[in-house]
Amino acid sequence: MCGLGSQTQQNYVRHVRRFAVFLGRSPDTATAEDIRRFQLHQHESGVGPATINGAGSRHCGSCSS
Repeated sequence: MCGLGSQTQQNYVRHVRRFAVFLGRSPDTATAEDIRRFQLHQHESGVGPATINGAGSRHCGSCSS
């Protein structure tokens, strides 16, 4: 995963798993509206802004996988 450290990789997988559970389907089918709804859900659940921002910005765009 783009040369990320093991803890960062674990955090990434955890965020993706939570998003998949929220969606009830594969995250690769998510729309912009799904992401917005998930962020709102996180906020309403008391998740802090840094976690919300980190969960939505993991893919750097420079790696092929």
